[in-house]
Amino acid sequence: AIANQPDLQQIILGVDFFMFNASLDNQPSFEENRLGKKHIITKDIINTLFSLDTFNISRETITASLKTANKNNNYGENGFMPNRNANNGATKWRFEQSIQLYFELHSDYQFSQQYWSDFIKIVELCRQNNIDFKVFISPAHATQWESIEVTGKWDIFEQWKRKLVEITPVWDFSGFNSVTTETIKPKMNNYVDNSHYSPKIGNLIIDRLFDYNSKAIPEDFGTLLTRDNVEQHLAKIRRDRTLWSENHPEEVKLVRDIKTKLDSQKSNK
Repeated sequence: AIANQPDLQQIILGVDFFMFNASLDNQPSFEENRLGKKHIITKDIINTLFSLDTFNISRETITASLKTANKNNNYGENGFMPNRNANNGATKWRFEQSIQLYFELHSDYQFSQQYWSDFIKIVELCRQNNIDFKVFISPAHATQWESIEVTGKWDIFEQWKRKLVEITPVWDFSGFNSVTTETIKPKMNNYVDNSHYSPKIGNLIIDRLFDYNSKAIPEDFGTLLTRDNVEQHLAKIRRDRTLWSENHPEEVKLVRDIKTKLDSQKSNK
């Protein structure tokens, strides 16, 4: 970003616990060689212009478009594809799939020193270039945090936050607040699944980061973590989790049932 925009003044980075998991690699299509350049690398040009697969897929797309107009264009004017009808009655199924994905990918979570080094480099680059760097922890649903507890990684989760604030202050929207504890139901205001939140919640995050329209933001949504207050904050989240689990036994059961089912499948293989 700095290579292509030397006058960059501000960066907002959303981080989550899972980004620092040593067992997760980059996607196969990722090329480190693309970074720091103002042009498309030669490999990408060749693969795009002279790939037989790309040619055939393009030909099939054009042929299909000529035969039948695309009646299900889900892309917005800005090129992004909003989630298709988030309140279509499949909310619980999406939650179940997201929780299961967490268990499949992160049950054996371990810190990656390389990913920590990458994060430190980002912070240092911003300081060297006088860039206002704002970091926030995303407000996943309470069942996401319960999944971490069920896998016995809660201590590592807390240690992750401690390590973050040693590097830079961080806005924490995670935990068990009035946004993240929304009851799972067919039509939800805050969530699509247990890790993807609605644009409304995204706007609340931005408002908190810039101290804008603060009266419209729930008081318990967003805490600026520093070395001075991190232990107090972590203790509060522990207390909040106890209260949430007592008031939401069905959601606790949902998380634990999925974990039990996956463990049973593994033991039977």
